[in-house]
Amino acid sequence: MKQLTLGVLEEPRRPPHARGSDTSKAAADSVEAETPRLRGMVLDVILRARSTGLTCDEAEVILGMRHQTISARFRELAKIGSIQDSGRRRPTRSGRRATVWVAC
Repeated sequence: MKQLTLGVLEEPRRPPHARGSDTSKAAADSVEAETPRLRGMVLDVILRARSTGLTCDEAEVILGMRHQTISARFRELAKIGSIQDSGRRRPTRSGRRATVWVAC
């Protein structure tokens, strides 16, 4: 797991965007300065959930953030090995089953 410094993941990474999409790149560029802090916030709520873990939907509710913001941070955290799929699924607010993520 990456080291935390004041709740912010070190080794900042550029936010992901869809290749070939100027609007997606512009959106990623606009949040780039905030992503380490947002990633730290998401990791913090996952860590606090312990072995219960969280779905993206649950994190959205807890943090009061949009799906696009949360799901991108979950993807980044999974990619750098800070969180992993627990193998469990829980229903979202819409009733669909979602991956339950836990800290590594």
